Amino acid sequence: MDQLHAYWRMEYIEAPRFPKTERPFSELPALGDDRAALIVHRSTLSYLMLNRFPYNPGHLLAIPFREVTDIEDLTPEESADLMAIMTFAKKVIRTALKPNGFNVGFNLGSAAGGSIPHLHGHIVPRWDGDTNFMPVIGQTRTLPQALESTWEKLAATAAELTR
Repeated sequence: MDQLHAYWRMEYIEAPRFPKTERPFSELPALGDDRAALIVHRSTLSYLMLNRFPYNPGHLLAIPFREVTDIEDLTPEESADLMAIMTFAKKVIRTALKPNGFNVGFNLGSAAGGSIPHLHGHIVPRWDGDTNFMPVIGQTRTLPQALESTWEKLAATAAELTR
């Protein structure tokens, strides 16, 4: 059997875990520590957060502050703000990480893959050749950069783009 060495993973394994919560998308913005919450940017009615369980490095979530479960529940102002912040997220990722493409969308309802009952959009950077055998055969997703490092890069880019 071939061996896959990822010596840096021990730092991740031993790191303190974020407390479990029933309503993370409502509670995380109230922490007052955007770095710990992985919040990259805030607008008036929504915010961008780095996904703790990303499909790819730089996978951002666009989340309205008000707790709703469906896009039909948004006010016109919230809907406009959410679309604007998703567009901004794409610009941040494009500037900071230079991907070849994007997947952007929503998983509405548990049957569609929605795992947290709070509306959130996904902005996932994609690179040519970013899919490989690891998720299929090894049931393992590989990420080339720690979440904290990715957060630093994206948060700095977001701040620079809003100046």
